[in-house]
Amino acid sequence: MSNVGAIVVAAGTGTRMGTSESKQYLQLAGKPILIHTLERFQAMDVVGSVVLVVGADDVARCEAYAEQYGLTKVHAVTSGGSERQASVYRGLQALPALVEWVAVHDGVRPFIGEARVRACLEEAKLSGAAVLAVPVKDTIKVADANGVIRSTPDRRSLWAIQTPQAFRLDLLREAHEQAVRDGFVGTDDAMLVERLGVEVRIAEGAYTNIKITTPEDLLWAETIAARYGGEGLA
Repeated sequence: MSNVGAIVVAAGTGTRMGTSESKQYLQLAGKPILIHTLERFQAMDVVGSVVLVVGADDVARCEAYAEQYGLTKVHAVTSGGSERQASVYRGLQALPALVEWVAVHDGVRPFIGEARVRACLEEAKLSGAAVLAVPVKDTIKVADANGVIRSTPDRRSLWAIQTPQAFRLDLLREAHEQAVRDGFVGTDDAMLVERLGVEVRIAEGAYTNIKITTPEDLLWAETIAARYGGEGLA
């Protein structure tokens, strides 16, 4: 069995989607978005187990989903915390004992392929930490509080960060525990590891590895699903 575990974080409410149902449970090509994501990891040889982190009220629903859709790699379904960071930490506690490397992934990124996960893990093995990312295509401006542009970063140095983010398990645990001690809340797991002075490497992702957070994202996801289905995504 693989010593790689995945934590799939799906505890958010998704207020930007503007629906009464949380975004991860909205239908995409006949199934909840979250199920598409979990089925990707179910099919990956490189991943041996999955911990799913959801809202407390959704644990029973997701346990039923795991049985309904044959998601045998789902080792545990656990409730999340008040922030994404706390949810990931709870997921870390629920991983099987044999796990040495962990990939943390957003539950609403249903188009991740095994080749990208493998690439991210390979980069992580060089320093202990890596993220998937794609080069930024737009020009980025830095503005002040009054909406006045103050600088234009070199686009060649800018990357849009995706998930999964891959780490040596003991390193990510240390990073989370240090953040708790410091009362620090970061925007992603890589930020916590960066605070330890560890080099976080980049593996190039795919532009189809979108995060579905708005109605426009869902329309784009339907297009991707219709074109690729379960095939052809790197």
